[in-house]
Amino acid sequence: SVYLSVNFTNMLSARALRRLIRPGHCAWSSTAIEKHHAKGRLTAHERVQLLMDEGTFREYDATVTHRCSDFGMLDKRPEGDGVVTGHGKVFGKTVYVFSQDFTVFGGSLSSMHAAKICKVMDEAVRVGAPVIGLNDSGGARIQEGVDSLGGYADIFQRNVMASGVIPQISLIMGPCAGGAVYSPAMTDFIFMVENSSYMFVTGPDVLKTVTHEEVSPEQLGGARTHQIKSGVCHGAFLNDVEALTQLRSFINYLPSSNQEQAPQIACAEPAERSCKNLDTIVPAGSDVPYDMKDVINTVVDTDSFFELSPEYAKNIISGLARVNGQTVAIIANQPKVLAGCLDINSSVKAARVVRFADCFNIPILTFVDVPGFLPGTGQEYGGIIRHGAKLLFAYAEATVPKITVITRKAYGGAYDVMSSKHLRGDTNYAWPSAEIAVMGAAGACNILFRGQAPEKIAEETQNYNSHFCTPAIAASRGFVDQIIEPNQTRLRVCEDLERLKNKKLYNPKKKHANIPL
Repeated sequence: SVYLSVNFTNMLSARALRRLIRPGHCAWSSTAIEKHHAKGRLTAHERVQLLMDEGTFREYDATVTHRCSDFGMLDKRPEGDGVVTGHGKVFGKTVYVFSQDFTVFGGSLSSMHAAKICKVMDEAVRVGAPVIGLNDSGGARIQEGVDSLGGYADIFQRNVMASGVIPQISLIMGPCAGGAVYSPAMTDFIFMVENSSYMFVTGPDVLKTVTHEEVSPEQLGGARTHQIKSGVCHGAFLNDVEALTQLRSFINYLPSSNQEQAPQIACAEPAERSCKNLDTIVPAGSDVPYDMKDVINTVVDTDSFFELSPEYAKNIISGLARVNGQTVAIIANQPKVLAGCLDINSSVKAARVVRFADCFNIPILTFVDVPGFLPGTGQEYGGIIRHGAKLLFAYAEATVPKITVITRKAYGGAYDVMSSKHLRGDTNYAWPSAEIAVMGAAGACNILFRGQAPEKIAEETQNYNSHFCTPAIAASRGFVDQIIEPNQTRLRVCEDLERLKNKKLYNPKKKHANIPL
């Protein structure tokens, strides 16, 4: 996404902020609000108002208070109990939301705080609407003890029951620590705000005591850490305003529930829009990298690609886009990074998006340029067999329309994994530059002609290239439906999406599959 340059003070004047705040409800005092604003952060109510279409938010349980009587808590009973809940509309679509208020008890979760969240989650499932969590909480409310822990478990159970039924999105806008991290972890997507949000199970103070590691909250669980190192975060934004603006855009790609088809909006671009640049995008040398994002952005509607996890496992690209106005999921190998090899992290990253798309009836468009799985002891010891199987499983299980375009390499088991025809792919195309084989020519001939003269190996390598490293054999077997000119890719994808709109495919009846976790 394109970062927005936003001046917080100018964006929301003091007068505008006062209109959004209900005194005595959103925060302890105006002093608490001022401290919050001084850090460049919005309050819970302000965040909700910016997320929703103007005038559409309807709040629930605004006068609810906690029930704790220990530690002098009866004298501290602010209305709302530290969380704003309700429903509204985003681009006309009904959305449920809870927004934790850090200015009230640090946003800590009590039993009533949890009950408010559970109430909107239950209703979201009943009516079939997305639920969004704006997380800004110090964790469990210590004064309530096990009641607070029970509240978290109630939320976790609802996360699981809602999974695959309605989209669940978490936007981390402050601290999210301890057991609190597991609710966002079970939602479909997690976004964060840079320099003001963090997530971790065990905080820096505990680490210092137990493991003698000294690390700041930002280093341990900040947005950058979870973007690049852990992959927990699917995207990060500069500030609260940008995060909420981009979240609105993201919601517009999604159906409201698993009972709806992928959204379709009006598209001003013709399906046959010129894609001539694709004819020369793949270099002549098979080992020369190119940017697969150029391919994606040419095929999909202009400026419609919303990339997910752009800083993590960069050897694979994932996200949502529109093709002729229809939402599609994008999975693509990236030849610029690790030659596009599949590894542990990229397999898990892509599998997550494939399964989300299948849950919510979103077609999957896959671009393939993969020389295989990344070799090395680190990958083998790390469980590449198990983790690679997750992507294979996700593609094989998916029943939504699946369209695959092989742009160059499709070698070995990675060819099978990347939405091949054998995994019930609906339409599988290859460009003339495609190389579909067990492995590259040099590697194959070094094995087949081991011990023979270098000249002989070189000759056989050329023969292998001409006979096997082409899409022709796969096409003759029906494993590729058609070899197409690259400039025809957008037109073919548009036609296929229209043709497959009413596709029906069902998996055998079962309690649930046992994906290799």
